[in-house]
Amino acid sequence: MTSLYLYPVWLRLWHWMNALLFLTLIVSGVSMHYAGADGLMPFATARVVHNTAGILLTITWIGFVVVNAGSANARHYRIRFRTLIGDLIAQTRYYVIGIFRLEPHPFHVTEAMKFNTLQQLSYLGVMYGLMPILILSGWAFLYSVYLPETLFGFGSVWVVAMTHVVVSYLLALFLLVHIYIITTGETVFANLRAMITGWHRETDPPPAETPTPAPATRETP
Repeated sequence: MTSLYLYPVWLRLWHWMNALLFLTLIVSGVSMHYAGADGLMPFATARVVHNTAGILLTITWIGFVVVNAGSANARHYRIRFRTLIGDLIAQTRYYVIGIFRLEPHPFHVTEAMKFNTLQQLSYLGVMYGLMPILILSGWAFLYSVYLPETLFGFGSVWVVAMTHVVVSYLLALFLLVHIYIITTGETVFANLRAMITGWHRETDPPPAETPTPAPATRETP
């Protein structure tokens, strides 16, 4: 077994703060959407909590983008285009079929790359695609009095609200898949422990490269 230090302190602090803020946004957002239902926050309280959590999420997201871009962690987000299609097929097949047959994982975590291809694409899509849309639509919603009357022929507030809700549902779906994937490590809690301690335990080392045979030589008389 090999222990790899893959999650530095700043990354773990951001991860857990982001998780707390995201759960707060879900609860307060649902409370506003279904205002008056039993067991939810009062609307006025939910609005304050949601706005505060949204502002903090904006700050933590900007912090992640800036710090990640200047740290060694950025290398884990670089797509390997040369093997992208093959890796994508192998990883998808593993999650759909192989994992239920206890087949070996097609991806091996190393210090150079801790994400498999599906994780890499999903994290890139979430952090650099959905999150900016969520944040911008949230701020637009917060200051909707400054929006134009219409956008694309529709009421601007309706466009912003629908964008914010749809992206929120997509991120909530990502959260559910993310929690499931966490449980697919060596043990149910192995990946969770890594995000607490910073250390990942890799039980299956990457296969050794097969040495290239030396070219045959011809004996001369």
